[in-house]
Amino acid sequence: MTGDRRAVGRLLSLVERGGAEAEQIAELTHAASRDAHVIGITGAPGAGKSTMVARLVAESTSRGNSPAVLAVDPSSPLTGGAILGDRVRMAEIDTTAFIRSVATRGHAGGLALAVPGGARVLAASGFDPVVIETVGVGQVEVDITAAADTTVVVVTPGMGDAVQANKAGLLEVADVFVVNKADRPGADDTRRDLELMLELSHVTGQGNADFRPSIVMVNSLDGTGVDEVAARIEAHRAYLEHSGRLHARRCRRVRFELASRAGLRFERDLETILGSPTMAAVIDDVAAGTATPAAGLDALAASLAERP
Repeated sequence: MTGDRRAVGRLLSLVERGGAEAEQIAELTHAASRDAHVIGITGAPGAGKSTMVARLVAESTSRGNSPAVLAVDPSSPLTGGAILGDRVRMAEIDTTAFIRSVATRGHAGGLALAVPGGARVLAASGFDPVVIETVGVGQVEVDITAAADTTVVVVTPGMGDAVQANKAGLLEVADVFVVNKADRPGADDTRRDLELMLELSHVTGQGNADFRPSIVMVNSLDGTGVDEVAARIEAHRAYLEHSGRLHARRCRRVRFELASRAGLRFERDLETILGSPTMAAVIDDVAAGTATPAAGLDALAASLAERP
């Protein structure tokens, strides 16, 4: 496939829409999409992720790469579209980069169900690396690790982000930590907190014995430290390839996509069954007190089991 931007945009729209056309696109792009490096960028709201992604992508294009960005935004409650679709904070990205906003559409993990398919389309279209920037939604941000080869966690000084990262389990899944806004007071303290927590994770056996995440001090407003972030990301990719862990990461990505697809199909089946006359009668019985919720659940499970 070639990276014609209009064609890529149309393909991404079809993937977001779902249905039979999205399935056909997945089959067409699957074989050609496995070489691109998928980078996940996550962190709390206000950490400066979009600005840093803009700098990082500009750095990548300066090295002769053709990066693309999937920016996962909150959904509009009225239209379901991406609220921050204009991506104003990425205005400085070189025009050789491809940027696409996708809406979470209520997905709790901050990753739209269309993200794995969208990343596959971009990779098959010749973009490399593919950067996924997620909306900051707290502890479930660990979902990004299932969709990316390399995960970058952005924290900021003075907001307790290092402690929150530990609580969310991000210390176990992050490959590169970025302390953004490093010119602010407390940046060195934030780095020290991360170092201590990484030490503890190795002592308790929760960390990776043969790889220690990097911590990079960055000021994304003026670009200080962004080149080092790019270097650390490339070093992690080399580690994955050399250690043979890249295939395992991509198996995890497939598992995440299959689980997302299964969850969506289950939700559709569930809504259909709950709206059926049979379940309507069961719901009436439970509401009237003539049947227990457990009995209602048994009836629902039986109806689900009968579906093809």
